[in-house]
Amino acid sequence: MIASDSGADGAQWVLQLCHGYDGPFMDCARQYAALFKDTEYKVCTVYFTGVASEEVRRGSASDEVVFLDYSSRQLRGLKLGAITAVRKIAAAREYQLCIAHRFKPTYVALLATSLPVIGIQHAFGVYRRRSRRLLANIFRQRLLLLCVSDSVRDDVMDSLGTKESSRVQTLYNRIDIDAVRTGQLSRAAARRSLELPESAWIIGNVGRLHPDKDQATLIRGFAKARSELPKNSLLVIIGKGKLEAELRQLAADLEIKDVVLFLGQVPDARRFFKAFDVFALTSDHEPFGMVLLEAMAADIPIICADNGGAKEVVEGYGQLFPFANPAALRECILKEYQRRNCLNGFAAMRDAPLESLFSDDAARERFSSIINKRFSFNI
Repeated sequence: MIASDSGADGAQWVLQLCHGYDGPFMDCARQYAALFKDTEYKVCTVYFTGVASEEVRRGSASDEVVFLDYSSRQLRGLKLGAITAVRKIAAAREYQLCIAHRFKPTYVALLATSLPVIGIQHAFGVYRRRSRRLLANIFRQRLLLLCVSDSVRDDVMDSLGTKESSRVQTLYNRIDIDAVRTGQLSRAAARRSLELPESAWIIGNVGRLHPDKDQATLIRGFAKARSELPKNSLLVIIGKGKLEAELRQLAADLEIKDVVLFLGQVPDARRFFKAFDVFALTSDHEPFGMVLLEAMAADIPIICADNGGAKEVVEGYGQLFPFANPAALRECILKEYQRRNCLNGFAAMRDAPLESLFSDDAARERFSSIINKRFSFNI
């Protein structure tokens, strides 16, 4: 049983460690801080990298936020500076639990504190290194690994050579549904903001222009469907990355460069999802896919490659196609276009997964059950 002593301020505290707040990780911090909302616990979130930011402070939904402002170089090797800093933070009050996102914060948490540690697993392959497997096994009594999908969970279990579900569990990522929907612009406003034609039928994609996102298959699938779609159909890709020139050339080679639009990096892109008639994700072995939840919140159909954690998110909601198969993607695109006039009932029919699996309320109940069984810790 975890001790229930209060800190000097009369509250009980949870320590949350994050490598940084770039990309999705500020929201990851928010997700776990939200699990303790309206409980007796307060949350202190520590970011190892990144300068102090009032926006991040607010977005972290935590009672206290600490910015250590380390460089990535300072977090290499033994990470003695981070271990010392976290040890001082942990000594300042009676923390009951530590939540650590990704491997480096998990490593620091285990060496800097004697707390039960929940290591959040956001990616595949993390524990394939022998040194990391050794760490997880040495601290197995006070380490719980929570994975963002069953697919990641299975990868971690395979890496550690364990079938002990008490050590490795799944807790899906989630969104604040009301907040996301409130922030999303209407179809007309989103298209005006992105300078997209009001009358076009648009397939949207949001993600880094990187091999593991496989926008090449998306472009090829769209090209195969193009002759059976209206002339004003567009493929709109939001994001930047090293493959932009290559992907632009592919669109030119397929003679569709005028109907494939690369919009670059768009801040807070989820606000504009209603600009799309369909959202497509063609990624290779996506660990989860937060953009899928944001598309669900926008009440638009989804087409997704059938591998990794993304399959778990979309199954029962959208269409799945075999990864890297443009011909199968073409069929999915044409099917969505053909049923475009039937979308009035789309949200009502398919809203259940968002509320029942991928909301803060759903996560809170499951999280409470998991940690109570593992650490006799009740929230």
